Amino acid sequence: MIDKIRSDVDKALSCLKDGSSLMIGGFGECGRPNMLIAAVLDRGVRDLVLVSNNSGTGRVGLAALLLSGRVRKMICSYPRGDLAVELERMVKAGSIELEVMPQGTLSERMRAAGAGIPAFYCPTGFGTTTARGKETREFNGLGCVLETGLTADVALIKAGRADRWGNLTYDRLARNFSPLMCMAARTVIAEVDEVVELGDIDPEHVVTQGILVDAVVRTQPVDARVWERALA
Repeated sequence: MIDKIRSDVDKALSCLKDGSSLMIGGFGECGRPNMLIAAVLDRGVRDLVLVSNNSGTGRVGLAALLLSGRVRKMICSYPRGDLAVELERMVKAGSIELEVMPQGTLSERMRAAGAGIPAFYCPTGFGTTTARGKETREFNGLGCVLETGLTADVALIKAGRADRWGNLTYDRLARNFSPLMCMAARTVIAEVDEVVELGDIDPEHVVTQGILVDAVVRTQPVDARVWERALA
């Protein structure tokens, strides 16, 4: 019997090691799997390569993960916001490497990887600093940049509902990058608000199919001391 529901969050994250590449869903704080991020901090893993749309807000969740010094490299489209000053200081100090790209390019790199496409040409960024060091080419007079598919060892995402097979639905904007990350990552762990019986999710409403998901954990309140310990 297929049952991907896990009660032990730390055990579900056992695939995450020092040096792993990690995708974390979320647009701002919408769709952010903060319980899973707290569990990552509790595991104490380091030297991570992190892929996410932005760098987080405040001093909790994704921001706490970055400020804790556990991330070696950040790949994102929006490194500004609440964390801008501290992230800039970290980059200048050499404590973190930052790779910034247009949001659509970030999205397409994950989609391409999930579809088995190793690289693609994209006009966005041609002639700008984001194209520096990359192969460029013209197609019918349109300058393009060669971008590679973006994969990760593990993806942590937030979904609304799941069944025991791992089929997922999302709540509006919380959907954001998560379905693409599920395609691009080798191991996918989903934090969900509700676990339902098989058949309760209309097949036409399934956004991420269970074959892409390795483990499902129910959302639980996060002890604020997790963030405090990470920043101590």
